[in-house]
Amino acid sequence: MESQLSHPNGQFGIDVGQNMHSTNLGMITSSIHALAIASGNKVLEIGHGNCHHLPLILKQAENIQFHGLEISETMKTEAELKNKAYLKPQKVEFTRYDGITIPFPDNSFDKAMTANTIYFWKKPLQFLEEIYRVMKPNGTFVIAFAQKEFMKDLPFVKEKFQLYNNQDLSDLVSKSSFKLISISDKTENVIGTANELINRNYAVAILGK
Repeated sequence: MESQLSHPNGQFGIDVGQNMHSTNLGMITSSIHALAIASGNKVLEIGHGNCHHLPLILKQAENIQFHGLEISETMKTEAELKNKAYLKPQKVEFTRYDGITIPFPDNSFDKAMTANTIYFWKKPLQFLEEIYRVMKPNGTFVIAFAQKEFMKDLPFVKEKFQLYNNQDLSDLVSKSSFKLISISDKTENVIGTANELINRNYAVAILGK
C-alpha cells in the first residue's frame, strides 16, 4: 500500500487513485481556493493522481492553461482518460516526469499546487528550488499536507514517508528561495482504512516567489 500511494501502478494503482481522489478531495479543494486563480493563469499541479478534480480548477477563471505532472504512468493515463473533453479546447496537458526535474522552462507558471505529495519528495529543498525556478515572478505555490501527528500512527505510513508539521514546513521553506505567506490549519472527516470516520488535521501553506 505504501508503494502504491507513492507511485500508483496497474489496476490496483487505478483503484488506489480513485480512493485517493475521494479521501483527498477536501485538501485538493482547499488548495485550489488558496491559489486564487485568475483569468489567463497558467497552472501547474504536481502529483495530480487521476485528476478527477480538473473541472473544479478550470471553472475558477477564464482561459486557464493547466499542466499536470505525475511520476506514475498509470495516473497520467487515468487523468487523460477522465479528462478527454478538456485536453484540446482548454489547453490541458498531462506529463510524466522523474519526480526531480520539472520539464518546463524558467518562469512558466503563475500558480502551482500539490496535495499530499510532499512526504515523497526525495530531496525536498532541491525540489522546492526546482518549483521556484518554473514559477513566474510573484507566482503562488500551494502545498497541502496532513499533519505529522495525524499521519504517524497510520498503518501504511512507513519509511517512504517524510512527515511534516507546520514548523517542519516553515523550516524547509526558510532554507529555500520561496517566502512563506501563510499556513492555515484545517480539520475534516475522512473514511479510514477500516471504513471508520476519522478526523484528519491538515495544513494549507501558501508560498510566494
